[in-house]
Amino acid sequence: QAKYLAQIILVGAQVVGRAFMRALRQEFAASRAAADARGRSERPQSAAASRIIGISLQEAQQILNVSNLNQEEIQKNYDHLFKVNDKSVGGSFYLQSKVVRAKERLDEELRIQAKDEKKGWKAET
Repeated sequence: QAKYLAQIILVGAQVVGRAFMRALRQEFAASRAAADARGRSERPQSAAASRIIGISLQEAQQILNVSNLNQEEIQKNYDHLFKVNDKSVGGSFYLQSKVVRAKERLDEELRIQAKDEKKGWKAET
């Protein structure tokens, strides 16, 4: 009977493992499709920044709850969200890392806009 129980457990683990790998492949494909769609809708430099940092400009704005790219508002919201998601006060390291990535993405977009304005191009936000 122990032999049958071990076989059942082994087969069950294989089934779960295959299902997990299939789900992982589907998630990867969906993520790639979303990244490609983002890339087509953003300016080239902005799309490149989204790919490098890993989140889109829109997602970063949602995470930090900002509608305009205003450095002071971004910093204020970042400081607050970073502090409340600190693990030492019961926060989530995952959420805190999303806040950091969002700030990096918005800072990069501000840098791109400043560079474009130097060249005489109008920013699109």
